Amino acid sequence: MEWCQVRTNPERRHTLLDAAIEVLAREGARGLTFRAVDKEASVPAGTASNYFANRDDLMTQVGSRFYERLAPSAATMTQLTEGPKTRAHIRTLMRDIVERIEAFRTGYLALLELRLEATRRPELRAVLTERVRADMEFNVRNHLDAGLPGDEKSVQLLYLALNWLIVDRLTLPGVFTEEQSQELIDAAVDRLVGP
Repeated sequence: MEWCQVRTNPERRHTLLDAAIEVLAREGARGLTFRAVDKEASVPAGTASNYFANRDDLMTQVGSRFYERLAPSAATMTQLTEGPKTRAHIRTLMRDIVERIEAFRTGYLALLELRLEATRRPELRAVLTERVRADMEFNVRNHLDAGLPGDEKSVQLLYLALNWLIVDRLTLPGVFTEEQSQELIDAAVDRLVGP
């Protein structure tokens, strides 16, 4: 087992994890080294190794950090629960989700890198599987508790459809224009959510 002096400064940890997200998005999993993270975070060499036991630990925590940064705001949650119970409202919420993810482009690209890496790292796969499953359950529960039209399958199918749209928008932005993307979000909601 590797020795490391575990540091607990949460601000520094977040800075390092945010730097790791940027490195992953730009360089891919092979480029994710402690040295690269230290450089990206503009901290002294050896800092990342004081916060993470090894590269696997760093990757696992990066996955969690992505979800922390993308968590819906209190205002978004209020809009979900107190907004109108219509498909039009769901379209607005789905557009907001896509916009938030596109605004955090490097985070989503880093998550894609982690997903690919998870095919080779069982521990990372377990962590990401648990996190994505919890996120899906959170989304379904909030949708149903808010009394919005549609059911569990509607939420799951929207998740699948919009994730691939986001992948295209972030990796091959010329496939769909902004206008086409909005039309596809609307069509997905209209076709997947009941009246």
